[in-house]
Amino acid sequence: MYMYMYKIWMDYFMILWNFGSLLGACLISQIVTGLILVCHYVPHADMAFDSVVHIMRDVSNGWLVRLVHANGASMFFVCMYVHIGRGLYYGSYLSHMAWNVGVVMLVVAMAVAFMGYVLPWGQMSFWGASVITSLFSAVPYIGEMLVHWLWGGFTVCNATLQRFFMFHFMLPFVLVFLSGVHLVFLHETGGSNPLGVTSESCSVSFHPFYTWKDVLGAVCVALVLGFVCFFWPFGLMDPMNFSQANSMVTPPHIQPEWYFLFAYTILRAVPNKVGGVAALAMSVLVLFIIPFIHLGQFRGLAYYPINQLLYWFFICNFVFLSWLGACSVEEPYVWAGRFASIFYFMYFFLNPVFMWFQDIFVGGKDWEWGAKIFKVLKIRFSFWFMSESFNESGDQSVQSIGDDVGL
Repeated sequence: MYMYMYKIWMDYFMILWNFGSLLGACLISQIVTGLILVCHYVPHADMAFDSVVHIMRDVSNGWLVRLVHANGASMFFVCMYVHIGRGLYYGSYLSHMAWNVGVVMLVVAMAVAFMGYVLPWGQMSFWGASVITSLFSAVPYIGEMLVHWLWGGFTVCNATLQRFFMFHFMLPFVLVFLSGVHLVFLHETGGSNPLGVTSESCSVSFHPFYTWKDVLGAVCVALVLGFVCFFWPFGLMDPMNFSQANSMVTPPHIQPEWYFLFAYTILRAVPNKVGGVAALAMSVLVLFIIPFIHLGQFRGLAYYPINQLLYWFFICNFVFLSWLGACSVEEPYVWAGRFASIFYFMYFFLNPVFMWFQDIFVGGKDWEWGAKIFKVLKIRFSFWFMSESFNESGDQSVQSIGDDVGL
């Protein structure tokens, strides 16, 4: 019965292997709709906002193209985060090159999304660009010069908008190239599976099995995106961005799009500007070091129950960080954000440690060395709780036992 339920559970979670192909479908959709929008968008500070209004009201079906493009970015990051989460759970990061290229793709996708958020030139677009670009001033020695270079002046202006438009147009094609590199490295090592073991004897042909599976997944994503565009078109957009940018009026609460909120909370959790920027950068770059600190004998978390519990705490903490990012900067949200940020980083180091301990408990690698450590620690803690009159004799006993086990 247990094996039957486990098979059903694994068949259900095999859907998670669709999100790589879904990311490709979302990327193609974003490029196609973006090329259509380029035909009518004017990258000028005086006309950008009006050109977006023109697309929504005057261009035939322009409203649909723009909504698919805007909400498609959210769908892209949903697939991206699920894809990364699946990789963390099943140990896909052990394919080092494929994983590292994927992290680079995440960084590039974040840059594309941020610059695209600036293009409508609404209130939140303008002030979001001002806040985020000013973070580069924390870079030692060249910070101020770097910020002025990004702005093209001494403040966010028309030159800033035009530069962001250029990069927003070009970087998606860089993503296409990186996707090809990602697939090349993936096919060299092969994909992972729920058990994290080699299963070449159970391999099946890509077509028609995975072809139809990917097509079905793309249809489901298209249906969800269509539902959002038709019934909840502006639900993920900030109301302040429906007002034209005004450098003389600062919004009471500036926040990025929902897919950046976790990093925004980590940024706010550190009171020091340089420390906050470093924590913000490390919230993404920490993914690079995961392959090098893996200590488990097995690839995924299928055989590590403690790590599974820790993983789901991490997922809940990620959602909690995103929720805190939308809250105002006041108590108790500030302290909650600090605790959640600490756990976010601790997970990446606790996870391999718990893997190592569980391997020791089941008699895996380092069993003899681990047994010696646990034996001495157990004796030391037992003597620590004794009365002070036995401290000296207890220390001698522990020392003699330590000599016996070779420590």
